[in-house]
Order: sequence, then C-alpha cells, then structure tokens
Amino acid sequence: MTGPAVAIMAKAPAPGAVKTRLCPPLAPAQAAALAHAFLLDKIGQVRTLRGARPVVAFAPADAAATFRALAPDFGLLAQRGPDLGARLAAVLGDLLAGGHAGAIAVDGDTPSLPTAFVQAAVGRLADPTVDVVLGPSDDGGYYLIGMKRVHGALFEAMPWSTPRVLAETERRARAAGLAVARLPAWFDVDTAEDLERLRASLARGEGAPAPATRALLEAWRAAAPA
Repeated sequence: MTGPAVAIMAKAPAPGAVKTRLCPPLAPAQAAALAHAFLLDKIGQVRTLRGARPVVAFAPADAAATFRALAPDFGLLAQRGPDLGARLAAVLGDLLAGGHAGAIAVDGDTPSLPTAFVQAAVGRLADPTVDVVLGPSDDGGYYLIGMKRVHGALFEAMPWSTPRVLAETERRARAAGLAVARLPAWFDVDTAEDLERLRASLARGEGAPAPATRALLEAWRAAAPA
C-alpha cells in the first residue's frame, strides 16, 4: 500500500464547456480562461502537498494530452460515469484499487482554498478512526471528499447541484455507521456573485494566493473601460 492520492476533478478548459454559469457576464472564451487559471492554481497547490500522490482526474476522455502538458508530474486518470456521483465513485475506487491507502477528490472551483485544508484532509484520512473526510462548501455541497473504501451510498441518487448535498451525504454516512471528519468550510466559484466574492477575498489576502487567477482578474480589470 502507498500513501493517499489526491485527485483534482478537472474538465478541459474549452470555451462553452466550462464555467457556463458565468456566461454572462463572461464570454465563453473568458470563462475558459478563468477555468484554465483555476486549474493552474489547483495543480500548483496539490503539487505542494506532503505525503500524497498528486493526480488529475480529467474529462473528457480524449483530453489526456491537455492535462499531461499542464501537469507532467501528476498521475492521470480519465473520469467515467454518467453523473457526478458515478464519476467520483469511479475515481476514488480506481485510486484505491491501484494500491493507495486512501483517496481524496478535490474540486477545481476553489482557487483560493487554503492549502492547509487539503493537507489536513491527508492527515485525517490517515487516522484509523476516520472513514470519510468532507470539506464543506458554503453553497451546501462539498469541495473535497476522501475515504479509504468506496461507500456507494454516498454517491448514488444524490441531489447534486443543490444545497442538500453535504447534509444528505453526512446523513447517509451516519446511517451506515461511518465516522466523518469535517474540514473548515470554504466557497467555490460558480456564479457572478461568487466571482466578485473571489476578487474581494484575494484582495484581502484570504486563503491561498491563487497567482494565476489573481493575474487574470487583474489583467481584466486593467483592460476594462474607465
């Protein structure tokens, strides 16, 4: 058995395929540029983790070359499954079947997520009394999930993209007798309001520095009409 793997759930940053809830106010090409910046920052963050193997779990299945160029030192794993729950379960299951003692999936929509939170997930997963690690999102979902064995009930027929995801996941975990460790909450960036929150948060120096995202937002601001 090797240590845990931390997999970024990533989509190839193609216009019209990513961050579509930000269009408008963003144009599809701008949304793709933002997704690319988010991905660069998340790769940079996961690369710094101690005691974990970095992985990109990518979609679509033909995008391996894109991610190999972005993260040549990461393991690559194609996402598979008809919905988010199936894809998460498959990624975690594949990593565990590959000999990792634990597997963590982290989203790509939290560029300023503090690195300490993800490092804490690696540590909590090593605790023999912990079965599942969850990182709550302010919107009622989660930015991270980790486990040492795949528990299918936490992924099947889940009300994805609703504020009930975290609570329902924890309810099902309790019903199955699983011990859940909660990380601190953070916010993801899906809407125009989230993007403005990110701008303000980065300006205050909160969370991870997110250099690629910060540089892109500053370039857009500099180019905007006075």
